[in-house]
Amino acid sequence: MGDVAKDLTSGTVGGAAQLIVGHPFDTIKVKLQSQPAPLPGQPPKYAGAMDAVKQTLAAEGPRGLYKGMGAPLATVAAFNAVLFTVRGQLEALLRSEPGAPLTVSQQVVCGAGAGVAVSFLACPTELIKCRLQAQSALADSGSAGVAVKYGGPMDVARHVLRSEGGIRGLFKGLVPTLAREVPGNAAMFGVYEALKQYMAGGPDTSKLGRGSLIVAGGLAGASFWFSVYPTDVVKSVIQVDDYKNPKYTGSINAFRRILASEGAKGLYRGFGPAMARSVPANAACFLAYEVTRASLG
Repeated sequence: MGDVAKDLTSGTVGGAAQLIVGHPFDTIKVKLQSQPAPLPGQPPKYAGAMDAVKQTLAAEGPRGLYKGMGAPLATVAAFNAVLFTVRGQLEALLRSEPGAPLTVSQQVVCGAGAGVAVSFLACPTELIKCRLQAQSALADSGSAGVAVKYGGPMDVARHVLRSEGGIRGLFKGLVPTLAREVPGNAAMFGVYEALKQYMAGGPDTSKLGRGSLIVAGGLAGASFWFSVYPTDVVKSVIQVDDYKNPKYTGSINAFRRILASEGAKGLYRGFGPAMARSVPANAACFLAYEVTRASLG
């Protein structure tokens, strides 16, 4: 099996592990991000992450925490296959000789390049996922943006293609997606490599145990969200914004309006669930990737 096939297979397994572990956290994150600002004197729909969990379980049961999972599940193989394969090919380009370890700065470059590639797959997938996850919160607020009730991922895709500009509508939010994926993956893969080399005591990390890989993967995932979280908030509000009566004219406008109405705190809505998700989900992803890659030789 060639290196590309190994990266494709390992990335798929890693992505599946990440999704299963992390999706409930992601659902809560998007609900907190997309809830509209409360009227003066009125409390927000969700008082915090735990309140969002309680309300979701009460209204929809445990299945509510996995709402919107169909779209990323359908594309998780492609997403992580692209991420790890592009990263692997960039690693091969940067190596001085086959098998030579890369520096942390070289891994940062590989992560950034992989981030560019996955943005074009992540954008339509995340649009569908965010619409489904935010639907109940927006509907209860009386927002005009949820006049259409989506029955599932394909229903969202059909509605966008028919009523929101065709293929272009599925790529709404591409700019903030790129602004999230490029620096986020650069940070994640750089931190992952730096931690592995630190724990291994040098550039040869091939003998690290699973515990070390879990720690490095979890902290690397946390670095992704820590470095780009406000961009993710902007992406989410852009993607769930109403097409016919948009609240925001673009990413910069969304950033300024959130900052003006809610302050810096508004750019970190859902930060707790995102960080809580990132550690176990990315630990699972990197461990599954490394174990699968090693088993393939």
